[in-house]
Amino acid sequence: EDFDRDKLERSIRIALQKRPVEPERIDQMISGIVRRLESLGETDIASKVIGEIVMETLARIDTVAYVRFASVYKNFQAADDFDKFVSELRPIDVTGQA
Repeated sequence: EDFDRDKLERSIRIALQKRPVEPERIDQMISGIVRRLESLGETDIASKVIGEIVMETLARIDTVAYVRFASVYKNFQAADDFDKFVSELRPIDVTGQA
């Protein structure tokens, strides 16, 4: 499937829904991800690579959005999947930011 910036944007906005992240910051994040993908210089980029870049970026912006995105991207099936994933997160500061 061809890269779809709109699909990328929708998935990021869903993960960040009702989170304290300014719309401008979200736009910057999406543009940064697209630039990073373009800098790879490849015409075909695996969805796994895109997903990992999005997760890495979300982890720095908002840990709740990171877990939300990961739950879809990694296809969590049960609460245990969430529990295992969250237990592997590095410690966060009191603001909830990674």
